[in-house]
Amino acid sequence: MIPVSFYLTLAALMFTIGVCGVAIRRNVIVVFMCIELMLNAVNLSMVAFSRTVGNLDGQIGVFFVMVVAAAEAAIGLGIIIALFRSTRSLESSEASELRR
Repeated sequence: MIPVSFYLTLAALMFTIGVCGVAIRRNVIVVFMCIELMLNAVNLSMVAFSRTVGNLDGQIGVFFVMVVAAAEAAIGLGIIIALFRSTRSLESSEASELRR
């Protein structure tokens, strides 16, 4: 059996990559994918802890996080499409110019 520390290390690495992607990148779709990567890192750690403890509470929590992520994906993609239609670009700096 694989120890829980391996899962947590992988989840921490995934979360770190997601945070760096959100902080560094300017493309809205890449930022959106990095946010999804961070959510999946949290899901992995919840499942790992749930398996270690031996109950299903963490896996039930993951189910709800996945439902929220699906709703966020639908709304986020709608916003990205609206942004592209108005600016013809997916750069986040272009979105800040819409306030004027």
